[in-house]
Amino acid sequence: MKTAIVILNWNTKGFLEKFLPPLLASAGKDARVIVADNASTDGSVELLKEKFPDVGTMFFSRNRGYTGGYNRALMQLKAEYYILLNSDIEVPEHWLGPLEAWMDSHPECGICAPKLHSYTDRDMFEYAGAAGGCIDRFGYPYCRGRIMKKVERDCGQYDTPENVFWVSGACLMIRSELFHKLGGLDERFFAHMEEIDLCWRAQLAGYKVTAVPASTVYHVGGGSLPNGSPRKLYLNYRNNLLMLRKNLGKTLALEEYAKTGNIRESAEAGAKKAGRIIFTRMLMDGAAAAVYLLTFRWSSLKAVFKAHRDAGKIRIRTTVSDISLYLKEYGSIGSVTGMSSSWIIPRAIFRCKV
Repeated sequence: MKTAIVILNWNTKGFLEKFLPPLLASAGKDARVIVADNASTDGSVELLKEKFPDVGTMFFSRNRGYTGGYNRALMQLKAEYYILLNSDIEVPEHWLGPLEAWMDSHPECGICAPKLHSYTDRDMFEYAGAAGGCIDRFGYPYCRGRIMKKVERDCGQYDTPENVFWVSGACLMIRSELFHKLGGLDERFFAHMEEIDLCWRAQLAGYKVTAVPASTVYHVGGGSLPNGSPRKLYLNYRNNLLMLRKNLGKTLALEEYAKTGNIRESAEAGAKKAGRIIFTRMLMDGAAAAVYLLTFRWSSLKAVFKAHRDAGKIRIRTTVSDISLYLKEYGSIGSVTGMSSSWIIPRAIFRCKV
């Protein structure tokens, strides 16, 4: 098959029942829909067996999270492209063709995605990914079409294909060869920000990440963990630190290497700058924790402290030697798009151009 469309399901029976029929109708002859179930207990398994016997299925014995579930599913599938698709996505009839066409005609692109619109307000971008994402120097992600909690209406302002820093894992197409080359998703993340890490690593390996606006899908959002969940907050804080420790030093070293051409000096400069930025980000997280304390948001406060504690237990440290080896292999082809040199939060609050 050309494209494997894989839904990782965990207790979203209602979404499967509602959104599988239009997905199956839109898939075409060269794509196959597979549902990988992460040990659901809500009747999802029975639904798939009774109402969707023609859908490919995989059933896991325990919930391995977004990362572990997808890694185990995709390692069993042979296709040119993989699509990671949330169960709470509604697809229109011709959503798939533009994504396949873009990948077919742009071999430098490793990952692409459609525009994400809100399922309930069809002309509004959806919070999770909008028209593709960027990131600021301190690791705060934002989107074209959504900055912080401010979401834009789609008036065609992002209707040109654009290389971006990341695209949402709610609906993401990746070359299967690249997915396996990168080692799949980082299972230490479990869920949240793992797709940003994947997109970052793809760029460091010399591939582009592109938002393809000719395709649009509609996202309900919050299907597994609702916004405001302490668990979601914990994962976002923890995984953001893990992501920065893995990738920021290499990215900053690339910038230095483009100027000097000296591997060792660039690696040292990149590691030093990354260390300062990550330390600053940790102070910013501490300031956020202070706000939670002053506003009596005890569960959010605990989430931040637990995130930092657990991030410290996961020993990720990108050394100068690691960065030097990276530059030797990828220094001439690695390139990162969509990283702002400024801090997005004050610029968004005071409505400065980003």
